[in-house]
Amino acid sequence: MAIFKTPDEWAAELGRHVHDLRLRQNTDQRQLAERADVALNAVKNLEKGKGSTVISLIKVLRALGREEWLRTLAPPVSISPLQMLKARHVRKRASRNKGTGHV
Repeated sequence: MAIFKTPDEWAAELGRHVHDLRLRQNTDQRQLAERADVALNAVKNLEKGKGSTVISLIKVLRALGREEWLRTLAPPVSISPLQMLKARHVRKRASRNKGTGHV
């Protein structure tokens, strides 16, 4: 049985990761805020799981050297080999509108 996290639980977990990473880098919140070019409150809120803008999150992750985390959030979309096998005719152009008289 899968247990799903609420958005608040995800925010808290992400905040803990950012907090732990910051401490491993021996950086205080003010230093991180300056390096990331965000407000100190943005770092505090992010670490508390109290919300932050996507832009602030991106800036903080970059400042921590963890920009690759973003790629795991939005991996490139690809077509699976099974979907390709199931695919029928691939359209090369639009069809005409029938009954409108337009060509």
